[in-house]
Amino acid sequence: MSNPIPIWPGEMIDLGEQRVHVRSTPRGPAETAVYVHGLAGSATNWTDLMGELSGVVTGHALDLPGAGYSPEPPGGDYSVDAHARTVTALIERVSSAPVHLFGNSLGGAVSVRVAATRPDLVRSLTLISPALPDLLPRYGPARVALSTVPHIGEWAASRLTLVPAERRLGATMAMCYADIGRIHPQRLKEAAEELRRRDGLPYAVGALINSARGIVAEYFRRGETNLWRQAATVTAPTLVIHGRHDRLVNPRMAARAVRTFPRVRLMLLPDAGHVAQMEFPERVAREAGLLIAETVLAPVGE
Repeated sequence: MSNPIPIWPGEMIDLGEQRVHVRSTPRGPAETAVYVHGLAGSATNWTDLMGELSGVVTGHALDLPGAGYSPEPPGGDYSVDAHARTVTALIERVSSAPVHLFGNSLGGAVSVRVAATRPDLVRSLTLISPALPDLLPRYGPARVALSTVPHIGEWAASRLTLVPAERRLGATMAMCYADIGRIHPQRLKEAAEELRRRDGLPYAVGALINSARGIVAEYFRRGETNLWRQAATVTAPTLVIHGRHDRLVNPRMAARAVRTFPRVRLMLLPDAGHVAQMEFPERVAREAGLLIAETVLAPVGE
């Protein structure tokens, strides 16, 4: 097994009230992509996919506030709305033209809100197992919801830090991958080192729990700002990718996505889990690259 590509270099970017850490591929392609990770993830969740697409787009993957190397947000606001404002500000900072927006899980929900509220900023939308509201959640999301109960989540998270990083990481990977045998040992080593680093951050537990609370709150939002209602207003061409072995977002939600997004195509991966961009970056890149190419070639206004 050959060594994977190195993690892309990162820098702090000042977005006004918020500073975020962003990892970027070398500038070159005129088209720009922005990548938004999921709950308990970071910009490094996109390393391999960014590499696959680096000849097509100049990529920027952010650590959401409180995640990765990004500091906690002012006021401790980890709502989907707050994350969407951060992503919007980043897009405006890194590109003068609409971008190709990618989101996984929580990042998918955030990306839907951005695409719906700021269609002028999004040229195409690629969603990988987006965490859109499902009132019949699977075991994983139900456990996430339980962790948001006041005091219970904090207590459970503090107890978990007593478990060796490798054991916690193994449980997380088993939940997110269809086959953990596909994870390169180098990626496991990097992830364990990152988990140990975050154990030493005073805001790490709060960032995780409050981001979970933010996505759970979306499940009960009504009216025009409900994420499914917003999905129906997205004008950007959309690619929705689901793994059939996803233990966190039920693959049946793919059918609802096809019925909801106006300009959508679906990619079902029979042997993937919740993080298809990490498990099968080549396949995801191939399909996303087609979408990008079509949107670039499409006449203005189409």
